[in-house]
Amino acid sequence: MSKTIMTPYAQEAEKGYDFRRAMEEASRCLLCYDAPCSEGCPAGTDPAKFIRSLRFKNVWGAAETIRENNPLAGCCADVCPYDNMCEKACSRSGIDRPIHIGKLQKFLVEQEKEENMNFMKPGEPNGKRIACIGAGPSSLACARELARNGYAVTIFEANEKAGGMLTYGILPSRLPQKVVDFDIETIRQAGVQFEFNHKVDRDELERLKKEYDAVYVGVGLWKAKDVTIPGAELSGVENALSYLKAARNQDQDFKVGENVIVIGGGDVAMDCVSTAKQLGANAVIVYRRTIEEAPANMEEVAAVQKMGIPIFTQFAPEEILGENGKVTGLKAAGRDGYSSLILKADQIVFAIGQEQTDEFAGLEKEAGVFTGGDMLYGRGRTVVEAVADGKQAAADIAEYLK
Repeated sequence: MSKTIMTPYAQEAEKGYDFRRAMEEASRCLLCYDAPCSEGCPAGTDPAKFIRSLRFKNVWGAAETIRENNPLAGCCADVCPYDNMCEKACSRSGIDRPIHIGKLQKFLVEQEKEENMNFMKPGEPNGKRIACIGAGPSSLACARELARNGYAVTIFEANEKAGGMLTYGILPSRLPQKVVDFDIETIRQAGVQFEFNHKVDRDELERLKKEYDAVYVGVGLWKAKDVTIPGAELSGVENALSYLKAARNQDQDFKVGENVIVIGGGDVAMDCVSTAKQLGANAVIVYRRTIEEAPANMEEVAAVQKMGIPIFTQFAPEEILGENGKVTGLKAAGRDGYSSLILKADQIVFAIGQEQTDEFAGLEKEAGVFTGGDMLYGRGRTVVEAVADGKQAAADIAEYLK
């Protein structure tokens, strides 16, 4: 008889490699010339180089390659969709299976921390000052690259912690906070300064443009999309970002429902329903399309299914049911135009996407002002793509300031 598998909330879901297992996996590498795995990494982490170093037992050199190339190496090791990027490109796939690049990266970042390797340091000051708005992945990557090249960089962050979605929007059993904090500490070591609880609006942006030589805006997408179906105003209707943030912060006002429905089919929806389940709720997902059409990483979908969480596909929310101002259930219509679904609920979480906040809606790049990350594309993307954005922005700023 099969059994459900569930990791307690905030407990790391999977342990990484030890030295022996890491060496065994690295020994499978074909040491390709012009390795396709390195070409497949948007952030330029260069798996071929660090795996080659590890094969020859140069753990420090391998860890240094990762940290120099990827400011958020630890986070990417836990949440990067390797199967669609570097591992998908791995030449070993044509023989048996690709090298587990993500697990090797995770092992090396853990070694970096345990051995206190401290690869980062500020560059020789060049007299230029840069302001970065937001402490999400793209801003962090941009700031680290600039600081290493002698720029005095300050990040302004509205929340009390750095990391953006890494800290407030991902299930902690998938991305432990200690991993995020270590990556951010290496960015501090490069010389980046932080100002927390400092929300920058458009008026202050104008002031920063005058005080700094350049400004990078990477504020992400923090406004939940509006829910327009009947009953959306009822108590118990939540948006995904607020829900995940409150759960991670253990807010006193946060209470998980007894019966929780999550609407959506992306990674954020999977994190929301896993959070509810891990905190003791009867949790389900309702998604308007098929599993094959879901934008979520299939490994995350499989993890949700292993927890015994039902996923109702091809049903779109039609009405939120309620009594006395509180949610009591959900009515959904089938994609086939015939089927219908009514589920009991005291909490409904909409994970249907985010959009730009009003403060920075319509902001365009101009002389001295650069933008990047999710706000540039209007949709959530992967952490490694955000890192690539930040690195490119840093190069663009350096070129502009010449």
